[in-house]
Amino acid sequence: MKVLVTGGAGFIGSAVCRHLVSECGDTVVNVDLLTYAGNLASLKSIEQSPNYFFHKLDISDDRAILGLLRRHEVDAVMHLAAESHVDRSIDGPASFVETNVAGTFRLLEATRVYYSGLTGQKRERFRFLHVSTDEVFGDLPFNGSLFDERTAYRPSSPYSASKAASDHFVKAWWHTYGLPTLVTNCSNNYGPFHFPEKLIPLTILNALEGKPLPVYGTGANVRDWLHVEDHARALRMVLAEGRPGETYLIGGRAERANLEVVYGICDLLDAHARLPAGRPRRHLVSFVVDRPGHDRRYAIDPTKIETELGWRPRETFESGLRRTVHWYIENEDWWRPLRDRRYSGERLGKVG
Repeated sequence: MKVLVTGGAGFIGSAVCRHLVSECGDTVVNVDLLTYAGNLASLKSIEQSPNYFFHKLDISDDRAILGLLRRHEVDAVMHLAAESHVDRSIDGPASFVETNVAGTFRLLEATRVYYSGLTGQKRERFRFLHVSTDEVFGDLPFNGSLFDERTAYRPSSPYSASKAASDHFVKAWWHTYGLPTLVTNCSNNYGPFHFPEKLIPLTILNALEGKPLPVYGTGANVRDWLHVEDHARALRMVLAEGRPGETYLIGGRAERANLEVVYGICDLLDAHARLPAGRPRRHLVSFVVDRPGHDRRYAIDPTKIETELGWRPRETFESGLRRTVHWYIENEDWWRPLRDRRYSGERLGKVG
C-alpha cells in the first residue's frame, strides 16, 4: 500500500511509519509539521528507504495535502497528527482546537476531493483511518466496567473534547459523503521514542537522574497500557481489514494504577543501578495537588478487534515496561537533547 501518515514524526506516528516500511513493505508519505513533539531522529532506521518520503507540512494546508495525495497516488490516509498532552490543553486549549478539530476537517476535505477522483480498484480499496484516544469516553468508576464501541462520549479535558470532535467529523464524512473512514480509539501507549513529558518516559528519566517524582493526587488513577509496537500492528490490520464506517477500540488489557507504574519503573532501575548510598528510587516519589478534571480510570474492551481481525498484543505490561526502561538507558543520544532543550529545571511537570 501507499499510505500518507500525518504526524509521522511523533511517538505513535513514527512507530507506525517504521512498522509500515520495515515490516509490511508499504510506501509511506510522512506529513509532519515538526512541532515540539515531532522528532525525525525517531525515523533514522527508515529515512534512507526508497519507500519512505517526508514532507514538512501543516495538515491544515488542504491544497498542499491534496497535491501530495495526487502526486504519490496514495491508497490510504492514516491520521495521527494531533496535540495530545492533557496538561498543555488545560494551559492553552486554542492550539488543540486548531490542530485536532480544524486540522482534521481540512484534511478530510482534501481527502474527499482526492477520493472523488478515484475510479475502479483504487477507489474501492481506499481508506481514511483516524487514530483517536479512549479519553473521549471520559471517566470510568472503579467497578470493572470497560469502554467499548458503544460507549457514549463524555470528554473531560480540552484535549479529549477536541479529539471527540474530530472523531465525530470523521464519522460524519462517512455517513454524509461516503468517504470510507475508520476510527480507532486506543488506551495509553508506551514504548521507545516516547516524548519525555508523558508519565512513563518522564518517570524513567527523572528516576535515572535521582530527581523528584511528583505524582498527582494519591496515584490511584488507573490506565490501560498498550505497547506502541502492538498498537502499530493493530492499526495496520484495521487499515487493511477493517470495515468502512466502523470503530475499533485497541487496548492492552493491562490496567495499572499510576503509582504502581511509577513504583515498577523505580524497581527496574534499582535492579539496573542503585542511587548513591543505595537509596531506593521509590523514596523519590512525592504526592502533589491533582490536576483539574483528572479522570479516575480508563479501560478498554478490545474484543471486537480481537474477534474480527485476530489481533492480540504481543507484549505484556511487564515485558513491555522492561524493554522500555532498557531502551531509555541505552538511548541517551535520542532523549538527552530533548530533555536539555525542553525540560530543564521545574518545567519537568508531573508524572501521574
